[in-house]
Amino acid sequence: MASQPTQMKAWLYSSTTNGLEKNLTLNASTRAPPTISGDNVLIQVLSASLNPADFKVPEMGLLARKLVIGTPASPGMDFCGRVVIAGPGASAFSPGQLVYGCLSKPAQFGSLGEYLVASASLLAPVPEGVEIDHAASIGIAGQTAYQSLAGYVSAGDKVFVNGGSGGCGIFAIQIAKEMGCHVTATCSAKNVEFVRGLGADVVIDYSAGDVVARLRADGVVFDHIIDHVGYPAPLYRESHHFLAPGKAFVQVGASAMATFAERLVVPGFLGGGKRKYVIFFFKNTREDLVKVGELVQKGAVKIQLDTVFEFEDAVQAFEKLRSGRARGKIIVHVAKP
Repeated sequence: MASQPTQMKAWLYSSTTNGLEKNLTLNASTRAPPTISGDNVLIQVLSASLNPADFKVPEMGLLARKLVIGTPASPGMDFCGRVVIAGPGASAFSPGQLVYGCLSKPAQFGSLGEYLVASASLLAPVPEGVEIDHAASIGIAGQTAYQSLAGYVSAGDKVFVNGGSGGCGIFAIQIAKEMGCHVTATCSAKNVEFVRGLGADVVIDYSAGDVVARLRADGVVFDHIIDHVGYPAPLYRESHHFLAPGKAFVQVGASAMATFAERLVVPGFLGGGKRKYVIFFFKNTREDLVKVGELVQKGAVKIQLDTVFEFEDAVQAFEKLRSGRARGKIIVHVAKP
């Protein structure tokens, strides 16, 4: 049995003043995770994939950092790595095995540290033929996209994806197509061909005109809407003009928390939206990890990487993530395969 490491290399933060990435420091010999027990698995991280929640949650305030996460902490939730030690309740995994998954929330030992601990119930073996960087990208974005569609749509439905070129959007378009849906998606002018290449049947350049007016002009044609960005502001308020009665408008992300509150609170008779409004809550499950991994393995979902950074360049990776201009996933190599 492999020995429990006591030290590791990791990017650490204790404060998020002026932005998490401005407070990251690389420590070559910081404390490693504690002794493994129960169904926990100690994993050597090979690749980490970044998500907006990696900086948004720590930046929610001192209470989040101290009570929810604990500091000093390493950011990052998505990972692909190699099993080092499996606890007595994690007999499905063995040392040396390649696994992927994500932490359910930001933690003290995140994926920008050399080692992390995850429950065996939230891990999946890397499917044969799937690259390490690609497996690392599945955790949050892949499951989010799948969960924002499963149970809502059927083959033949028309789906509108607002924000088609971002981390979740690229998965949502491809998974919706795999489910047999017709997909309309928005993106910037430079990403139109990219999004069309993902399988979108109709691509709307949001910089070329009024997106809401365009949707209204086509009438009530959609059976499902997924909003990753929260704008244009009238999108939900006007959705009854293009979303069928009884169907859901699923809010996955937004640039401001006020978007969620306003759309949730203002009733239809006071000018609010008149369709079912669902605020998406992520559920971390092995079942969905495996499902999306299988889609990647068979080529139904092609992972799109924006930039791959080496471990020493993690700060630049966060800067790219915060810019909002990434087309696909941002990867950080933590250790050599």
